[in-house]
Amino acid sequence: MDFLPTLPLATNTLFFFGFLLFCGALGGYLAHRVSWIPSITGFMLVGLVAGPNGLQLFGYETLANAKIVIDISLALILYRLGLSLDWRAIVKDKALLAVSMVEATLTFAAVYVALVWFGIPTLPAAVIGAIAISSSPAVLIHVAHELGAHGPTTARSEALVALNNVIAFLVFAALLPALYNQSNAPLATMIGSPAYQLLGSSCLGLVMGLALHHVARTTKGASQYSLALVVGAVAMTLGLAMMFKLSVLFAPLVLGLVVRGVERKNVLANMEFGPAFELFFVALFVYAGASLHLKEMLAFAPAAAVFVVARSVAKWVGVAATGTLMGWPRKANLNAGLILLPMAGMAIGLANTTAEQFPYSGAVVASVVFAAVAVFETIGPPVVARALRWAGDVPSDDEGRGMTVADTRFESSVDASNNTGQDPEWHSDLYADDASNYSASDLSNGPVGKATNDTPHTGLSDTPDNTGHDQAAHDNNDNEHKPTAS
Repeated sequence: MDFLPTLPLATNTLFFFGFLLFCGALGGYLAHRVSWIPSITGFMLVGLVAGPNGLQLFGYETLANAKIVIDISLALILYRLGLSLDWRAIVKDKALLAVSMVEATLTFAAVYVALVWFGIPTLPAAVIGAIAISSSPAVLIHVAHELGAHGPTTARSEALVALNNVIAFLVFAALLPALYNQSNAPLATMIGSPAYQLLGSSCLGLVMGLALHHVARTTKGASQYSLALVVGAVAMTLGLAMMFKLSVLFAPLVLGLVVRGVERKNVLANMEFGPAFELFFVALFVYAGASLHLKEMLAFAPAAAVFVVARSVAKWVGVAATGTLMGWPRKANLNAGLILLPMAGMAIGLANTTAEQFPYSGAVVASVVFAAVAVFETIGPPVVARALRWAGDVPSDDEGRGMTVADTRFESSVDASNNTGQDPEWHSDLYADDASNYSASDLSNGPVGKATNDTPHTGLSDTPDNTGHDQAAHDNNDNEHKPTAS
């Protein structure tokens, strides 16, 4: 009877994607029952329980077969992160650049010294140090969205996360010649491979970004197709990166950076992704929970513990100390470093690349990084949620949720400039460029329609300076869109 299925039944990618979403939604719901647990924790716990380390409803082979779904999810998140980084504003904000460079340098040095002291060989320790610079954009974006967080600390932290990932990739690329030399690769490969990865991924992101910008401007009268254009462009960028053996992590990030940099009227930079974007977060974190390598965590627990402590202290001290010297407010100093602690997508991608291309050093790198990622992804979401609350960027229960984009931008800029004890110039350069792009009427309606309750109010583009805004327009907007309790 050939018409009957054969046993045992084999799962496929479509079923597994549905399983991730279905079980992830249940995990998120259960997490919401406990006020202090972010939904990300619920997603990961469901994956951990159902996956190879728990009930074994599916194995690592199934996870590997469904990786394309996760690649798309991570690529969209990296694109969204790239949109948050406006290079024109960053260049004006020397303090942000200084904080990012000092924090990244201190993180690399602290992790490298700690691991070498612990007995890890120098080259794997350096690679792990480069990976340690990266931070998880998905945790920040999702937790900020879930809490309705908006304000200067959220915007600064998102910019620091983006810079962290760019710097981590550049440092990793700089170490590739040493890894090739260790594996006795020819000189052409030692020099050509890193250059090809960096320049090729950048060019791919640039070309696709310019193409997306041109098409979006041509079709701006039909904004209902903007989301399809973005998802299509990100998917094509990801596919082309795989075809040309480029970085599937750096190319989508560059795509977002290019779109944010070339736009003047914010056709795409301020596009509202809406509730559909939540699907990718759910799938990503259920997958992350299922992929945790508990055996590696136990085997490399001492080295991973050293890594976790060194990285956490370096990021927190680096941001707090440098921010103080740069005149940042105390709340931003103490909490932005905590928001940088989660580490996931970029770290896992770079560790997998090392393990696949350089088995000798890659085994140590992957084991230590995976064990550390398991720790950071477990403690990260609650830490980020608490830091956003301490920073004062999370509205009270009767505010913030259901706010429009105009409400969010106006209130966060007013809060940043009027907060007692803060330097009024610490944020002005960063947001001045964005403020010039909006009139009061533009802010009332948003660039692509009104925001929904599910729209994340984060990113540099969401917090312009309040210079030139009409208070009457804001009052009218408040009357029309009163915040509702969540």
